[in-house]
Formats: sequence, structure tokens, C-alpha cells
Amino acid sequence: MKLLDLFCGAGGCSVGYARAGFEVVGVDIEPQPSYPHRFKHGNAMEALDLFAIGAFDAIHASPPCQAYSTITGEGRDEHPDLVANTRAMLQEIEAEFGTPWIIENVVGAPLENPIMLCGSSFGLPLRRHRLFECSFDVMAPPCAHGQQEKRFDIYEHGKWRKSAAPAIYGSGGGKAGEHWGEAMGIDWMTRDEMAQAIPPAYTEHIGSYLRAHIEHENRDRTGEALPW
Repeated sequence: MKLLDLFCGAGGCSVGYARAGFEVVGVDIEPQPSYPHRFKHGNAMEALDLFAIGAFDAIHASPPCQAYSTITGEGRDEHPDLVANTRAMLQEIEAEFGTPWIIENVVGAPLENPIMLCGSSFGLPLRRHRLFECSFDVMAPPCAHGQQEKRFDIYEHGKWRKSAAPAIYGSGGGKAGEHWGEAMGIDWMTRDEMAQAIPPAYTEHIGSYLRAHIEHENRDRTGEALPW
């Protein structure tokens, strides 16, 4: 099965889908030298023109999050708000080709009926909450913050404290940056790239539901017996 990853960054989402069994192609407007799969340098919002979209079994999109992130602060208005336009594009593709889709973004983004995933749900020493709006059903495991051991030294607001998870933003200074790769389950990115990424475990989880959805839809369309 082939999946198109729009706004792919350095590939955190792509690797998760690949682990779930998808052949992935990524698109980003910025060069992505660390990206580990097939890559197209281009504007993700022009995907309808860049590809034979019907050749893909699914589409994931992670439009820029700075317009919604609390970390951005007062400069949020300076960043593009692309969620609505991305959704409209994906719904247009779904109407024509039946292609399932996912939109990922930060908590606070205007996603519709999203699920929320957390690193603690997957046994990672991480509390990185992300929202996923899916055109198919996905169950979200609950956070497991209480099962995390406080073992990272974090410097914030002028003092050091113990934390169960590194604070993954900025450049890593004083935020246990040397442990970011361990916390994210990522070993191919720079710190700057990880600051913009999500753990592959999130989309590996979603990818398992996506494969089941696609297989079900294909059986339904071909008239073969359904498994229930």
C-alpha cells in the first residue's frame, strides 16, 4: 500500500507508516536531507498537481503548527493557518478517489473530532501530545503519565528539576537534549529536526487501523466476503 505524507519534515510520521507496512513518499516545501524515504521537494498544497493522486492508498498531512502552538507566543499570527485548506483538499481527493486521510497537529489546532496520542501511551519517556483527525475510526490509548519515572534533569525558569520526559522544543539546551532521540524513538534526525517531529510510534499505531480500513474497503468494493 502506498501513502503520501504531506508536510513530511524529516520523516517522523513517515517512518511510523512504513513500520505499519506502507510504502511512503514525502513532500515538503523545505529540503529534508535526513528524510529516509522517497522525497519530493515541493509545495504540499499543490499535491493535486504534483502527483497522480489516485495512485496512493492513503494521505497523511501535518500542516505547519506554529499558528496554534502556545510555544510560538505572540508571533502566532505571523504563521499560516492551513488546516482548513488542507482538510478541503483531502476531502476533495476522498470524494474523487475514496482515499482515506489523516491530519496531524498540536493541541489547540482546529481539528474536527480528533484523537490525541501521547508518548507515554507507547512506553516512551515522553509527554508529547498530538491531535489526529482521521477519515476512518481509530482508537486512542490513554496517557500513562503516572507510570513514568522522573529521571531527566531539566533546567527551566532559572532552576533544575527532575522530569519524567525531556522538553522537546528549541535547541535542547537545558532540556535533556542528549536524550531526545531515546524519548522520541528517533535515531536519524538532528535536534532541530526532532523539535518539529513526532514519534513514529504514533503513526505506526494509526497505520495499523488504516491498513485494516483499506483492506475492508477493498473487500467491500470487490464483493469478497467481509471478515465479520
